[in-house]
Amino acid sequence: MMAVMQHRGPDGQGVYVSESVGLGHLRLSIIDLDSGAQPMSNKDESVQIVFNGEIYNFQELRQGLLAKGHIFRTHSDTEVIIHLYEEYGPECVKHLRGMFAFAIWDTRRQRLVVARDRVGIKPLYYYQAKDSLLFASEIKALLALPEVPRVLDDQVVDTFWTYQFLPGSSTMLRGILKLLPGHVLVVDAGKPPVIQQYWDLRFAPRSDDITLERAAEELTDLLRETIRQHMIADVPVGFLLSGGMDSSALLSLAIQESRKEVSTFTIGFDAQGIVDERPFARLVAQRFGTRHFEATVSCDQFWDFLPELLWRLEEPVCEAPAVALHYISKEARGHVKVLLSGEGGDEAFAGYSNYPNMLTLERLQSLCGPLRGIAGKVMHAIGRVLGNQRLAHYGALMPLRLEQHYWSRVGTPFARRGIDGRLIYTSQYADQFDRRRGAEIAQRFYATVDGQDALSKMLYLDSKIWLPDDLLVKADKITMGNSLELRVPLLDHKVLEFAASLPAELKVKRWETKRVLRRALGPVLPKEVLQRKKAGFPVPYAAWLARGLRNRVQELLLDPQAFILSFFDRKQVELLLAAHAKEQSLQRAVFSLIVLELWHQQFMRTAPAAGSTTLPAKIS
Repeated sequence: MMAVMQHRGPDGQGVYVSESVGLGHLRLSIIDLDSGAQPMSNKDESVQIVFNGEIYNFQELRQGLLAKGHIFRTHSDTEVIIHLYEEYGPECVKHLRGMFAFAIWDTRRQRLVVARDRVGIKPLYYYQAKDSLLFASEIKALLALPEVPRVLDDQVVDTFWTYQFLPGSSTMLRGILKLLPGHVLVVDAGKPPVIQQYWDLRFAPRSDDITLERAAEELTDLLRETIRQHMIADVPVGFLLSGGMDSSALLSLAIQESRKEVSTFTIGFDAQGIVDERPFARLVAQRFGTRHFEATVSCDQFWDFLPELLWRLEEPVCEAPAVALHYISKEARGHVKVLLSGEGGDEAFAGYSNYPNMLTLERLQSLCGPLRGIAGKVMHAIGRVLGNQRLAHYGALMPLRLEQHYWSRVGTPFARRGIDGRLIYTSQYADQFDRRRGAEIAQRFYATVDGQDALSKMLYLDSKIWLPDDLLVKADKITMGNSLELRVPLLDHKVLEFAASLPAELKVKRWETKRVLRRALGPVLPKEVLQRKKAGFPVPYAAWLARGLRNRVQELLLDPQAFILSFFDRKQVELLLAAHAKEQSLQRAVFSLIVLELWHQQFMRTAPAAGSTTLPAKIS
């Protein structure tokens, strides 16, 4: 299990084995380099822990525990969790501020406690066998065990196609599950596992009548504190710099709040006609005096990395920017061991354009009242005649409530229809997949925010679905694949709770997004960065898939032995590829098919032997 995850901890390893439990740990040394080895125990060795992540308030917690009489042997954040457990039991998770996945074995109580951080920054998978519970940071480690079968869950293919990632606890393999963010799993001797939720994001309105200016001041103070904590490390620290507002603003605070020398990293693409982030990133790097590094990705490099991408991700995720993240992480690994990113600002403070778009749709629906169905048909028809896909799309949404069509940033119940409007699946698969499954995932989260405003509903769904199961899968698996730790200050749970407490109009007003974040951080940024349109490492894969890679894509997806053709009608796949070659607007759908096919190649068709650390070959 440890051999296949060596990339996650190349600096050291340790094992604890008793009659009831086996714990293994691979260390990426960040804090307390000399004495932070794991598994770590308390003084009498009755409590053992393996821990992945960082606890940002560990120094504050340590002082409180010292005052209660606890004796520390190291200066690591890992030992703080042990003493917190001694003090509070499984409730210790509620005191932690950070990113984490950990397992604690309590010898005296014969109890196992497995926990995952509130947002899902760190992954944790488990498999419950007949008489044992197996868990790991990666699926590959579980597959190293002969008692864990590789059985495809056919139903999940539809879930993936609907969302373009896998929301919730399911994986592609039957029986292998994700521990959900904000949950703790407890196993007491002789009893079945119990899973409990210890945190959720609540959109509770503040009692005070807060202004935009006051909110910006409070946010600035909170972000300064968060950045100070995220900059704590005994190794070099760098920033992923996209040239956008979030990463640039966090960098400006880091320069003010820390004396550390900071390196910055950005990436560009060997392609024409796209937004090049590098000039904006250089501008920011020069403004704040960082050591700046750049990397470039070509079309061939993009394609050649795809098999390894799926080997690293382990879950099919339609995230072409993950390829860019790999190449920039590879560059960064030669200079730093910790990277900070602006990930999460859009989900916390409503930065995506779909938020004002959907709010505008809500207003139109309200104005049209009972006639909104007719208005939608007119909009849809006009959009089709004019070739305006956006108008046609929003026309189709006019008769529907938000809960019926907004399933996450990219998830949609309409994904099952092909170019010609027919079901995209083969008739055999269409007869067996559960049409309710995708809807039930979204509806479960909508029930939690019933009665909230439309923006809060969308932000909640994206924070519970899109963030942990798409963006954060990419962020952790790709950076740790390069033996780097990625920290995401804007996903500190205190920042998320602050954002959720604000009225919707302080986040979005008309077409202005992230209002409070812009007001808080705008004064420290170059105007070119503050006023530019959101981009964020824009991989030009739409053009690559339609042109330079078109033949290779067809060979992969239309091969008679292709896995996807067991589920997707060949004619529908051909229509999809032809339409994308013409319009270059269906890249996510095409890339999703590629991802699914390559996932199957890596984990089902040519699965390596248990314990193998061999990386996948290029696409044949």
